Amino acid sequence: MNRHLTHVLAIATLSLGLLVVAPARAATLTEVTRSTWAGSVTLSSYVQMYIYVPDKLATKPPIVVSSHSCGSTATGQMGNITKTKAAADKNGFILILPDNPGQNCWDVGSAQSLKHDGGGDTQAVAQMVKYALSKYNGDATRVYAMGGSSGGMMTQALMAVYPDVFKAGHARAGVPAGCWADGYASSNQWSNNCAGGNTTKTAQQWGDLVRSMYPGYTGHRPRIQLVQGESDTTISYKNMAEAIKEWTNVLSLSQTPTSTDTGYTGDVASYDRQFWKNACGFTVLEAWSAPGKDHSMGYEETGMLKFFGLDVAVGGPDPEDAACSGDGGVVATGGVSGSGGTSGAGGAGGARDGGPGSGGTQGSGGVQGTGASSGSGGAVGSGGSSAGTGGRSDSGGTSAKDGSSSSGGAVGSGGNPGSGGTSATGGTSGSGGAAGTGGSGGSGGSSAKGGSGGQVSGGTQGSGGAAPQGGTSGSGGSTATTAGTSSNGCSYAVGGRAERSASQVATLLLATLGLVFRRRRHARR
Repeated sequence: MNRHLTHVLAIATLSLGLLVVAPARAATLTEVTRSTWAGSVTLSSYVQMYIYVPDKLATKPPIVVSSHSCGSTATGQMGNITKTKAAADKNGFILILPDNPGQNCWDVGSAQSLKHDGGGDTQAVAQMVKYALSKYNGDATRVYAMGGSSGGMMTQALMAVYPDVFKAGHARAGVPAGCWADGYASSNQWSNNCAGGNTTKTAQQWGDLVRSMYPGYTGHRPRIQLVQGESDTTISYKNMAEAIKEWTNVLSLSQTPTSTDTGYTGDVASYDRQFWKNACGFTVLEAWSAPGKDHSMGYEETGMLKFFGLDVAVGGPDPEDAACSGDGGVVATGGVSGSGGTSGAGGAGGARDGGPGSGGTQGSGGVQGTGASSGSGGAVGSGGSSAGTGGRSDSGGTSAKDGSSSSGGAVGSGGNPGSGGTSATGGTSGSGGAAGTGGSGGSGGSSAKGGSGGQVSGGTQGSGGAAPQGGTSGSGGSTATTAGTSSNGCSYAVGGRAERSASQVATLLLATLGLVFRRRRHARR
């Protein structure tokens, strides 16, 4: 009897040990169902939302929107911003990665996208931010955007159309907001005129164009960091000079930079840089030019994260808010309305859409720091830390459409990882169930760099290269990893784990106990 009891206790100890050491499901890029984030708002039908919520989320997390380039995907973009992902894991901010399957580039040329709440791609992204702020109690005063090529164009458009939502942006190899409308073709979302550097305006004309995208807005304007290779033949480097004219006018800056440097060594290139400071002495515009570099250069993520103020533990104000709030008056919060400024039940959701919030009133373009008087030289607007160069260019690389979500990784209501839910693109993670195939990896599908006539074709999304099968899980399930090829040619994998659940272990323990006591009854006979 003692021998049997010893066996039972040993098995129970082992089973309880499995319960204790079973690892938590790791954070992964997850698709949020359209009805969840878009609600009843009429938006571009093809736009999808992916979100990355780190395991250790800050109490009031900032949000970074990262838009991919022509022909790429949210998964491919995630593989291009590895340092940004690592910073999100360390410092607790959220990543939103929009996707536009079936399209070539982002629509930043139509009247719908270049108008505040016009129903285009820009509003779709703003709606994603509104959802995430409400869902995760995000910091509405710290929302940033970044991207390269078409993603860089989207970033500049977001800064212009939604200055009440975004505090800062980083745009690599993009074009001035509104430039893409010159000769825009909706069939492939391309503008030969703008891409070729043939669209030019005065600083005043560019500034007036931006201001017309949100008529009546007088609040804070987001700061921006511009990065481009001087040998870029896909998007003419001439667009850098046009963007400088645009943003110096919008931000009320001299066209002559406050300071410059040369030969600065970044993560992927050397740069000649120009800097502009606002009235309180904070840098709100940066232009990084890389001699000899082309369109496919990578992101300067270190500089971007520093510009956003996300290279350190989050929890405080945006860097521009911190620098300027005590110099000549309180800085406005970038158009966030009501108390808290976040959307959700009873929250002030209008701040994310640019309209009045449902739970707090919003001034035209945002509240100018409640009751605070402006002093001499005081900067209006909370600003935001500047964008770095983050990520890698998608031109020339292969994009991985599928294989982004962890097979077995769950999507809860609203896209939160949950146990036992259905993964975004993988299999179901039931107790002991199949771990999911992970989807095809898209190892083909190169992202075209320019195409004939300066048009980016986007390439195919890859018809070969199935991701490794997760297999069926036995007792406790097996680990499945879905793999894809990132848009810059580097492999990228995200995995899910079919873990033993407490119910499985309990079942195993009860079965073992039954076997032991049955043997004891036979022994007595």
